Amino acid sequence: MIMRLLVQMVASSVVMAGLLFGAAGTLHWAGAWWFLLEWAVLGTWIGLWLARHDPALLAERLKPIVQRQQSRWDRVFMAFTGAVWIGWMILIGLDAGRFHWSAVPGWLSVIGALGIFLCLYGCRYVFRANSFAAPVVKIQSERGHTVSDTGPYAYVRHPMYAAALLFLAGTPLLLGSWWGLLCVPLLIAGIGYRAVREERMLAEQLEGYADYAARVRYRFVPYIW
Repeated sequence: MIMRLLVQMVASSVVMAGLLFGAAGTLHWAGAWWFLLEWAVLGTWIGLWLARHDPALLAERLKPIVQRQQSRWDRVFMAFTGAVWIGWMILIGLDAGRFHWSAVPGWLSVIGALGIFLCLYGCRYVFRANSFAAPVVKIQSERGHTVSDTGPYAYVRHPMYAAALLFLAGTPLLLGSWWGLLCVPLLIAGIGYRAVREERMLAEQLEGYADYAARVRYRFVPYIW
């Protein structure tokens, strides 16, 4: 399983490098190198931690983003999300690397790197609290799927999505693209749509989720939404 983790991390890093540097038309882009390094190192660290503490969850997270057991609407959503992600990476590469439409201050790039770090580091706490945090929307009945309500789930219903907000905002800042940052509200709206649809399915199919949602009022950010 560790070999599969390493292969997937290398593959994802190579794909993102191809999109970013291909759109930029150059390898002389420090922000992109820092982004890829942060992604690869922290992603591998979390994967190795899961291999030791929760190999069943790691196995789930290494599965394809489109699966047969997955809700049909989520299969469509994930396929669309993949296309949007590719377009976003290309736009950032064209902006920050090739045409230099944007001029993001260095201190904001540092904040962007910090946001990515906090997102990926925070995922570790999500995985510790929820062994069923699969990348797709489905009921994992074969693993005895139950409601998670401890750790960050005691404060918001979707702590991984909340952490993703830091990643989405941090990525264009680190890479130096205001145009990439301009797309972030649309990406957040997409995550919000998925969260609402996911909750409907969980309330219908997962015992105890409706009561949990009634206790924990907020989805992403306490006192906001």
